[in-house]
Amino acid sequence: MLSDFFRINLSYGLARNKIGEWMAFNREYLQLGFSNKDFRIDFFPDQEFSDLPVYTKYVGLTEQILFNIAASDGESVRRDSNGKIYQIWLYNDETNPSNQKNKKNNYWDKYWGKLEILSKLARK
Repeated sequence: MLSDFFRINLSYGLARNKIGEWMAFNREYLQLGFSNKDFRIDFFPDQEFSDLPVYTKYVGLTEQILFNIAASDGESVRRDSNGKIYQIWLYNDETNPSNQKNKKNNYWDKYWGKLEILSKLARK
């Protein structure tokens, strides 16, 4: 169960559907703002929520950008059977900004920087 604003309303990662649109999801693998687990994102690229208006096609969202904003643990980028990235995580348990104990790690600054990159992308 999600317990705070960060875990409910801020992005944990992004997931792509079959037509190249992206959706942000929270710590429960739900679309941002959703709390109904019937809409939980699975780890499989074939699952979609086409009946919900939660996916967006972005101009210029490249694989390089996805790698740059994904957590750098080597496990935060998933590819489908065609080799296309379909899911990334912006942070992992170790780099979770809400668990930051001291400011020298700059987890919040890194997280906000990733969101800033995403926020500059235009919608198709």
